Amino acid sequence: MRLLLQFVLPAVTVLSIAQVLRAQDLAPRAYLIVPVHSNAVTLTDGFFSGNVTFNGSLPITGATARVNVSTFSYSHSLRLFGRSAAFLASIPYGVGNFRGTVAEVPHHLYRSGLLDSEFRFSVNIKGGPAMDLRQFMQWQQKTLVGLSLRVVTPTGQYDPTKLVNYGNNRWAFKPEVGLSQRWNHWIVDTYGAVWFFTTNPEFFSHNQYNPGVLTKSEEPVAAFEAHLSYTVKPRFWASLDGNFWFGGSTSINGVENVGTQQRNSRIGGTVSVPLSKHQSLKFSYNNGAYILYGGNYQNVSVAWQYSWLGKPR
Repeated sequence: MRLLLQFVLPAVTVLSIAQVLRAQDLAPRAYLIVPVHSNAVTLTDGFFSGNVTFNGSLPITGATARVNVSTFSYSHSLRLFGRSAAFLASIPYGVGNFRGTVAEVPHHLYRSGLLDSEFRFSVNIKGGPAMDLRQFMQWQQKTLVGLSLRVVTPTGQYDPTKLVNYGNNRWAFKPEVGLSQRWNHWIVDTYGAVWFFTTNPEFFSHNQYNPGVLTKSEEPVAAFEAHLSYTVKPRFWASLDGNFWFGGSTSINGVENVGTQQRNSRIGGTVSVPLSKHQSLKFSYNNGAYILYGGNYQNVSVAWQYSWLGKPR
């Protein structure tokens, strides 16, 4: 049990797929506005492959993961006190394999199931009044400033007797401020945010290793993101993407493991291509630029989007 608490449990922080998705998160043009009552359905298929870096803090070698995550998302824009606002809901499903050698014993895990659902609400506070389609066609973006709140709900597949799960059995909140500045065809986006986490009250409990109950908590994580994109024509654009995040040391039953502190960065690119009036495809790739502790994954994703204008009926 002592070996388990000291070495194996901290590894779960970097093997958690929900954690991986948040770290890989690179979202160019997240604060650009659209006409009110715009709707979009997006189907995204993402593939994550790579290793896990423990920075010498754990006796784990050869830790790798190959995960495929498919996500269904729906977004809707609305008017809030005269400002442009938007709501986004996402439901991901993952299938993955994890391998690694713990204390010279090889292990393999397979998981398939729902990940934690996510919801995001954003509102523009500068430069983006709520507009109908006619007004939007006459408007030119300059400087946009927006606020958003992202909420991750404990709806993913979770079994407290297992060490690795798709769900985290806790809530997570990400308040964020975003800035978008346009110069002709060029757009620069920068975001700053902090992740806050509630405690998992039933972590790796009620099993042969621990018949009692363990709790797991995590310190806040500060996250920064930047994008430089070029617009070829409406809905046809490409961007260079990067992020940096730090913090997030974990504690088991109140005992902190400072070795789990993260200080990581990723870079990548995104291309959006229109297919028709209502449909478009988005391709993205990103990889670890600097990974002190955590998942060092390559991520390739393809997203199909269908959008339309009109009030829900």
